[in-house]
Parts: sequence; structure tokens; C-alpha cells
Amino acid sequence: MTESMDEGLLDRSSPRKASWESHVTASIVLSSSVAACGYFAYGFAVGYASPAQSGIMDDLGLSIAEYSVFASIMTFGGMIGALISGKVADIFGRRVTIWLLDLFFILGWCSVIFGKRAWWLDAGRLLMGVGSGIQLYVAPIYMSEFALTLGFSLAYYIGNNMNWRTLALVGASPCFIQLLGVFFIPESPRWLDYTKTVQQHSASKFMDMFSRKYARPLIVGTGLMALVQFGGNSAISSYASSVFRAAGCTANSASRVMAVLQITSAGACLGCFLAALGFLLKDYHQPAELTSSMVFSGIMLFSVFFTMGMGGTHWIIMSEILPINIKGSAGSFIALVNCFTSWIVSYAFNFLFQWNAAGVFFLFAFFCGSVVVFVAMLVPETKGRTLEEIQASMTLLK
Repeated sequence: MTESMDEGLLDRSSPRKASWESHVTASIVLSSSVAACGYFAYGFAVGYASPAQSGIMDDLGLSIAEYSVFASIMTFGGMIGALISGKVADIFGRRVTIWLLDLFFILGWCSVIFGKRAWWLDAGRLLMGVGSGIQLYVAPIYMSEFALTLGFSLAYYIGNNMNWRTLALVGASPCFIQLLGVFFIPESPRWLDYTKTVQQHSASKFMDMFSRKYARPLIVGTGLMALVQFGGNSAISSYASSVFRAAGCTANSASRVMAVLQITSAGACLGCFLAALGFLLKDYHQPAELTSSMVFSGIMLFSVFFTMGMGGTHWIIMSEILPINIKGSAGSFIALVNCFTSWIVSYAFNFLFQWNAAGVFFLFAFFCGSVVVFVAMLVPETKGRTLEEIQASMTLLK
């Protein structure tokens, strides 16, 4: 009788089995949608800096250096969020962590919306950065990457025809949606598994991740994060409008096309190289139509290739290769590297661009090309392998 009951439970036509599968599917869809709201908000915050640049600089009388602080300080806040993200998520679970990051985003947007001084906006952008640093660790999944791109694209598409304070209000909206949605999603199975592991074994210390045993996953994770950021995404995301204007393109129409391309997007090296070549030819007084078209095409190619290839894959690889006992500390450290390199690029870009526009894009092309070599040499194939098999192969001493 027990055997027949087991067969009934395994039978796909069984009402109980169908009900269970339906429940699981609904839970997965809801959880993914709620997580995606956070990435949509993060993408919108990243894209916000470009269309809002002229409005904020005119209204508050900011210099290029002062606006560079505003645009880049979000990544500095991301470093703070990255430092606490892994441990907070592992101790309190993903649901509480999502509530926390929403709080940072909402407070940050409110500071931008109601701010009367530059430091109010900087403080708000910093708070959003803390939330984004936590967000990067909590939900690095494919659907979230699409949501990030969608949020980024929307900021570009509507931003040039909207007051920067109103645009900030739009950016805060998905945070409230996620804040409510978290009440209806289950806790992360990986966190539940982590709590069982901690109960069975003593928790690892922060310095344990630097042992020789974990050298390869740590090198792969930090190396990918740094190379991807040095490829120029933060700079192009934050200052695309000013780059288009410098090349002789119309910022409004160019940003709208960029928004559309971001949704379908992947070959960043070729795009940066083409943009660099356009600025180089402009320095030699070549026809403006030719040089502006090359820069425009290069930025578009970068947007397409980056989103499809480099945009989120490195986060997924990180989540697969890190052993669960160092996932919190190593995840925080790798997210910190990501935010720190992003801050360097986004803060330094305006100064480098004014010094040598072609040179900075050639530099971006070099780092994008370096990712190909790095992946070929060090990143393992994950197709058809379980997380446990991948992590075991990465931590073997050879």
C-alpha cells in the first residue's frame, strides 16, 4: 500500500502533484518578480546620472568636478553595501536584506527629490549606493539582469524630457513595490541550506577565504569584477549624454536609441575601439559626420554587447563558484572590488575624457579584450554540472 501511495505522489497526473508543482511555479515567479523590482530600481539609479546631468548642474550651479562626485559616489556607497551584504544576507536571510536595501534606496531618492544643496544629492546618491551594493549580492540572476537593463533604459528614454526631481520620483516607485512584495515570498533555499551548514560546522572566519584552498575562486571572482568595470560601463552609463554631445550627436535622440538597444543587447571591445577611433579622427579634423557616426555606433555596439555578455554573467559565475562556507565573506569582498573599480572609472572618466577622449576609449577597449583572455584561461565551464561539483573542482589543491 505504501508503494502504491509513493507511485501516486510521483504520478504527474496526481492532483496533489499538480497542485504542488503549481504552487512551486507561482512561488518562483513571484520571488523572481520581486527580486527584479530591486534590480529595476538599481538600473534606473545608474541610468539617472546621464539625463539628469544638465538639469542638476544648471539648477545647483555645479562644476564638472562636483557633478563627477555626485555621479560616482553611488559606487562608493556600493562599497559600504558590499562589505555588509554577504554577512547580513547569511545571518538574517534574503527577505530582511531586501527590506534593508529598499530602505536605503527610498531614503536616497527622497534626499535627491527634496535636496536644496549639492551635499543633499550626494548623500542621497551615497545611500542608494549602499542599497545597490547589497542588491548586487542578494539577487544576481538572469531575470534581474534584464530588469536592471530595463530600468537603465527607462531612465534614458524618459529622462531627457523630464525634470530631474520628477525623474527621481519615478526611480523611487519600484522600491515601494518590492517593499510590499517581500511579504509574500519565501526565504531563499540557499540561505536555509547555509544555516544548516553553520549548525553542523563552525562558521568560517573572514581571512579563511584568502587560504590557498580558495585561491582560484577568489581570483576568478575579483578578476572578472575588476576587468568588467575597467571596461568602461560605469562611465558610459553615467555620462553618455555628454559623450554624445562632445561627438556632435544630438543627446536626446542618441540616448533614446541607446535605451532601445539596451533591451536587446552584447561585444564591448569593438564598440569602445570604434568610439575611440571616431574621437581620434576628430582630433585630426576629419569630417564631423564621419566621426560622430563612428562614436555613436561604437557606444551603441558597446551597449548591445555589454548587456548580452558582460552585464550580469560575472555575478552568476561568482554565485556558482564560491563555496557556501565562505560565500558571505568572499561575496562581500568581490562585490567591494566591483564597486571600488566602478567608482574609479566613473569618477575619473570626465577628467580623462577632457584630457584625451580617444585614449580613454582605447583603454576601455583593452580591458574589454582582456576579459576574453581571462575567461579562457581561468573560468571553469559550468554547463551540466551541479553547484557542488563546480565548487569542488575550484577548491582542489593541485
